[in-house]
Amino acid sequence: MIALASDHGGFRYKERTKALLDELGLSWKDFGTESEDSVDYPDFAHAAALAIQSGACDRGIFICGTGIGISLAANRHHGIRAAACQIPEAARLSRLHNDANVLALGERLVDWDLAEQMIRLWLETPFEGGRHERRIQKIEIEE
Repeated sequence: MIALASDHGGFRYKERTKALLDELGLSWKDFGTESEDSVDYPDFAHAAALAIQSGACDRGIFICGTGIGISLAANRHHGIRAAACQIPEAARLSRLHNDANVLALGERLVDWDLAEQMIRLWLETPFEGGRHERRIQKIEIEE
């Protein structure tokens, strides 16, 4: 199950992502927002990140105007590795090397064709493991 979240700046791409995931036969859960009315991205990032943390969802695609704010909010959660990507190679490497479990996109920064390419690439790329595993283990810090 893929958790979807957006603010008003990413609402249109979130809706298009639902159709893409349906086309690919992948299940999803929408954590909002429900329109282009102005909202605060952390509210939706936190709800979707918690679903990934709990295991209710496996991964997430979060979208705001830039992908930056929503990824910052998501990354506050233990075990969430959200990568804000603007090019396909970053999306691929975020999975391959960083085991990113959230892809964050910016609707104001990339056109839909590029966003769709990144989503597809991110979904199909496995984590390589190996030398990258120890690096992933060093991301989380105990305070």
